[in-house]
Amino acid sequence: MKVLQPSTLDEALDMMATADTALTPIAGGTDLLVSWHHVDKDSLHLLDLTRLRKLQAMRMTKRHLELGGLTTYWQVIKSPEVARAFPLLAECARLIGAIQVQTRGTWAGNIQNGSPAADGVAVMMAYDATVILQSRDGRTEVPLDRYYTGYKQTVRRGDQLITAIRMPRRRRIVEWFEKVGARRAQAIAKLGVAAVRDTRGWRIAANSVAPYVCRCRALEDALRQGRSFGGPDEIRHALAPDICPITDVRSTATYRERVLSRILYFRLAENGSP
Repeated sequence: MKVLQPSTLDEALDMMATADTALTPIAGGTDLLVSWHHVDKDSLHLLDLTRLRKLQAMRMTKRHLELGGLTTYWQVIKSPEVARAFPLLAECARLIGAIQVQTRGTWAGNIQNGSPAADGVAVMMAYDATVILQSRDGRTEVPLDRYYTGYKQTVRRGDQLITAIRMPRRRRIVEWFEKVGARRAQAIAKLGVAAVRDTRGWRIAANSVAPYVCRCRALEDALRQGRSFGGPDEIRHALAPDICPITDVRSTATYRERVLSRILYFRLAENGSP
């Protein structure tokens, strides 16, 4: 195993651009440790980002919230300003692991790890987040809902780092987040869903129901067109083009489809949508 420790962002980008083998960026390390016993240590080359303190900062403007590439869940939990402007972020952060994970784990790491069960990704996707990637060649911005190309696969190149995540501040009419797990916190989601409605319509993102966290675009389109739903089964049909849950040790595909459909039906009914 080899560990590189850059002191500046430029140094980190140089290391990534010139490395003979792929470097794995690491900040909190909470996702890496989960799979530590299954990793080939001899071929592991880590880029330790913990010295890049500037990437820890959060920045709130009148137009958006920007989380730095090293912003932790705990920083969001402890920020009253973020809780007021983006309440689902704070709610979700409290459900991610224990305090030890919340104080080390980063939002950018949650994105790049690419787990289909990532709670934070669903919330950020519902908030219309943009991922900001940086390399020596410049800066690239990618909508979070276009970031994944497959299971644990993303558009990020090997010479790029996630340096920030930006979410627009808009007047929201409805926003909510539901996580279904073996217990309320410190559990991987059997399924989850975050929904935000603003003047542009609904944004609904679900986790643990596809190879990666996904938008429920067909349902969003139906709601935008004013369609009404007579029950959870009709919601389930509207979800079909976008989800493909599996059966695994945590749950079954049937359970995930049915519970997600019921959550959405009754939550939407509360807001007069179906």
